Amino acid sequence: MSFFTDLAHQYIDGEWRTGSGSWDIIDFNPYNGEKLAAITVATVDEVDQACRAAERAQVPWAQTNPYQRRAVLERVLGITEEREAEIIEAIVAELGGTRVKAEFELRLTKEFLREAAQLAVRPEGRILPSPVDGKENRVYRLPVGVIAVISPFNFPFLVTMKSVAPALALGNAVVIKPNQNAPVVGGGLIARIFEDAGLPVGLLNVLITDIAEIGDALIEHPVPKVISFAGSDRTGRHVASVAGGHFKRTLLELSGNSAFVVLDDADIDYAVDAAVFSRFLHQGQVCAAANRILVDRAVEQEFTAKFTARVAELRTGDPSDPGTHIGPVINTFHADALTALVDQALAEGATALVRGRTRGNLVEPTVLTGLAEESPLLKQEISGPVVLLVSFDGEDEAVRIANDTPYGLSGAVHTGNAERGVRFAKRVVTGMFHVNDSTVHDEPRVAFGGEKHSGFGRLNGDATVEAFTTHKWISVQHGRTEFPL
Repeated sequence: MSFFTDLAHQYIDGEWRTGSGSWDIIDFNPYNGEKLAAITVATVDEVDQACRAAERAQVPWAQTNPYQRRAVLERVLGITEEREAEIIEAIVAELGGTRVKAEFELRLTKEFLREAAQLAVRPEGRILPSPVDGKENRVYRLPVGVIAVISPFNFPFLVTMKSVAPALALGNAVVIKPNQNAPVVGGGLIARIFEDAGLPVGLLNVLITDIAEIGDALIEHPVPKVISFAGSDRTGRHVASVAGGHFKRTLLELSGNSAFVVLDDADIDYAVDAAVFSRFLHQGQVCAAANRILVDRAVEQEFTAKFTARVAELRTGDPSDPGTHIGPVINTFHADALTALVDQALAEGATALVRGRTRGNLVEPTVLTGLAEESPLLKQEISGPVVLLVSFDGEDEAVRIANDTPYGLSGAVHTGNAERGVRFAKRVVTGMFHVNDSTVHDEPRVAFGGEKHSGFGRLNGDATVEAFTTHKWISVQHGRTEFPL
C-alpha cells in the first residue's frame, strides 16, 4: 500500500522529510507482523521547526475569510470520501481494526468534517453594555494560535481529525504528534489529505517521534497554546502538569471504566446486542468501552446465558476478513498484559464463563464473573476483549457499583422505562451516559468528555469553539471619560 511508503515521513512546513534522529520507529501490522514502514524520529530541533512554521502560517490564516477556510474543509471531506476504500485498508493494516471498526471510524470522521466546515463561520462576537456613558464594549472571539494534538492508537484518524479539522476551521494552526503505533493513519494520511485540499503551507505539521527522543519539548514549547491529548490517564496527568506549569490550556480525553447496566425491566435480547458491541468494538481498545456489565439479579440468569453464548460465537482472526469480529490487539506487550490480567483474576477466585486463548496478538474474548468487590480489576480500565459481569440487587446498589471507580467517561443503562433510565443516568458520575444504547458514542455537536480521572474539558460543537478560541475585549469610548486622578 503506497500510504506506508509515501506518507511515513515527517511533514514540516509543507515538506515531507526524513527525521534527523538516530533511530527509527518501526510501524508493524499487528496481525501478521509485517513491517509497514521505518520512520526516523524527529528531534527537538524539528519540534521547534514545526512549531515555528505553524506560528508563521497562523497569522495570515486567521485573517483569511472564514468562507475560504470552510471551502478547504469541504475539500478535505470530498477527498476523504473519494479515498474511503484506501483509508479503510490503512486502518485494517496499521491498527488491526476489523472492517466493521474501520467503517465505523470513517463514518464518524466524515460527520465531524461536515461539522468542522460549518464551525469556520459559526463564531460570533458580542457587544455588551457598559455603566460608563458613551462606552462600547466589543467582545471578539479569536483563534488561540497554534494547537498541539497528541493522538492515540485506537481511533487515530477520527480522534486526530476531531481536533485538527475544527482547529484549522477556526483559524488556528496545528502540530500533530501521532501515537507511534499509528504514525500514518494518525499523522501522514491526515497531512496528505489537507495538502491535497489546498491548505496553505505551514498550517499543519506532523512530528513522528517519541518522548525517548524529545521528552516534553512539544508540551513545553512556547508556541502551542493548547494541548489536545488523548490517551491514558497516567500520561494525561503528566501532560496536564507540564502544560499547567507553562500556562497552557489542556484538553484531556483519558481512560475509562464504563459500566453497562441491565435493570430488571430491560429488553434482554437487545441489551445483549448492545453489550457485545459496547465491549468488543475494536477488541475493546476503546476508552468508552464497557469494562463492567452490571446485571440485576432478577434477570441475571437469562442475560448471562444469552450474553456468553453470543460472545462464544465471536470470531477472532484476520481483520481484513469481513467475517472477523475480533482482530489483534495493538502489540505483543498488550496481548501479554491482558493474558496476565486474566490469569491473576482467576487465581484470586474469579470464574471464566468464556475463556479465550492468546495467539500472538490475537486475544480471544474472555468473560469473567465472581470477582471480589475489592478486586482492583473492577476499578481499572481494561483495554482489550475481557469483560467483567457483576450482579446487583436494585438501582441503589447498581449506582454505587457504577461509581466505584476513579474513572467517569461513559456508560449505559437498559430499561423498559426511558425516564427511569434518565433518572439512573443522572446519578452516575460520568461525562456521558446512554439510555437503551451502547456505551460507545460520539456525535459532532454533542460535548464529549469525562469526569474524574477520565479527562478534562470537552470537544464537539460549541465545546470545540470554546476549546480552540479565546475572547478579546476591546472597548471604545465615544466622548471623553472623567478620570478621578
